[in-house]
Amino acid sequence: MKESKTVSGTENAVRIIHKHGGIIRSSAAIDAGISPRTLYALLDKGVLEKFSRGFYRLAELQPLANPDLVIIGSRVPRGVICLISALAFHEITTQIPHEVNIALEKGMEEPRISHLPISVHRFSAQTFQSGIEEHMIDGVSIRVYSLEKTLADCFKFRNKIGMDIVLEALKLYKERKHFNADELLKYGKICRVEKVMIPYLEAML
Repeated sequence: MKESKTVSGTENAVRIIHKHGGIIRSSAAIDAGISPRTLYALLDKGVLEKFSRGFYRLAELQPLANPDLVIIGSRVPRGVICLISALAFHEITTQIPHEVNIALEKGMEEPRISHLPISVHRFSAQTFQSGIEEHMIDGVSIRVYSLEKTLADCFKFRNKIGMDIVLEALKLYKERKHFNADELLKYGKICRVEKVMIPYLEAML
C-alpha cells in the first residue's frame, strides 16, 4: 500500500508540474500540494532536473534554447533584458554577451544569482517602463526591450558599451529589420539622447 501511495503521489506531482508548463518553483510546488520529499524523489529518479536555485523542470522537455534568459525570467520576473543582451536577442549584433544585461527600476531589490554572470542597470521609472515586450522562451515569460528602445538605451549607455557596438547594431537594424526612425526618436526622447541620435539616423536615410 505504501508503494502505491508513493507512485500516486509522484504521478500527481508530475501532472501538476505539466500544468505549470513543465517548470515549477519549489514554493509553487509546495502550495500545489507537492511535498519536498516528493520533489527530491523525482530529482533522484531523473524525472525532474534543477536548472536554477528553487526552480525545477521536467527532464523529458527539450533542452533549454536559452537557459540564461530562462533563469532571468524565472528568478527576476520584474527585470527586463537590455543593452547587448537585448541586441543579441533581436539578432542585431555580432557580440557574444559574456553576462546578462538586466534593467531594473531604481529602488528595486538587487537580484541574487551567484551562478550566472549578470550586469544590472538602473533606469528611471519612465525609461524603465517604456518599450517592454514579453516573449515566451521554453515556457517562461521573458521581458525584453523592443528593438528601437534597445537602440536608444545603447546610445544612452554608449560610453559604457562602446560606440562601435552601437553603430554596428544600428547598421544591422537597418539591414535586417524594418527601419522605423520615428520609433527610434520616440525612445531617444524618452532616454534623453534624441539629439545624439539624430545625426546618425539622418546619415542612414
